[in-house]
Amino acid sequence: MKVFRVIGEIRKPNLETPFKKEVVAVKREHAVENVYAELGSRHRVKRFQIKILKVEEVSPEDIENPMLKKLVVGEEKIVEQS
Repeated sequence: MKVFRVIGEIRKPNLETPFKKEVVAVKREHAVENVYAELGSRHRVKRFQIKILKVEEVSPEDIENPMLKKLVVGEEKIVEQS
């Protein structure tokens, strides 16, 4: 599993809100789909209101989300011990 950082903005009629979200996924397409689903669910926005500006793979050292970092670093330690 890889970690992707998805950067974009939510465009509502009177408001533009930037966002940066880190997600765990196998491919870039899965990461984008995950962001669409999560933002749509939490913020009640339609897919056409979400504009994805950039999707980048993030190395374990550069992960900003502490829970995600612990999850990924923990997985690497388990793989190394095997």
